Amino acid sequence: MNPIADLIRTFQELVAQVPEFLQPFIVLLGGMVPFIEGDAGGIIGVLGGINPIVAGVAAATGNFLAVTAVVFVSSRARTAVVASRSGGGVQTLEEPKPQSKGRQRVQRWLVRFGVPGASLLAPVAIPTHFTAAMFVASGAPRGWVLLWQAVAIVLWTTLTTTLIWVGLNTVIM
Repeated sequence: MNPIADLIRTFQELVAQVPEFLQPFIVLLGGMVPFIEGDAGGIIGVLGGINPIVAGVAAATGNFLAVTAVVFVSSRARTAVVASRSGGGVQTLEEPKPQSKGRQRVQRWLVRFGVPGASLLAPVAIPTHFTAAMFVASGAPRGWVLLWQAVAIVLWTTLTTTLIWVGLNTVIM
């Protein structure tokens, strides 16, 4: 027998032990975690035997809820920092921390493509949580960031969830 198919069946048996009404909630929680997000959350749900539409919606919802919280916290932090800088206090020059290659790439995309293009491309480089915070910190409007992060989350989650579902039904199982 195929070892990958055996692994998936074992995982599905494990997921089946959780009450059915809780399974999408667990996928939603997984979607809230950076690096798992909607993309991997949908994949995990499908691999666990959850309906792909339910898994995708739950994962994307969890991802968007977490991104929304990050955007609001980042927005408040940015407002406080801008207000303190304009308050006339003593400013010190600090050496900026070096940015990771992923963050540098997203910053270039933000300058080149704006929030819409960078939101759609950024999940390739770093998690949506981080990109949303970067966009708001750079001064992009909250509503615009949330709109385009939602579009990106839905597109990427739909893509990955559909691909794993097709792969499971045609190749592996």
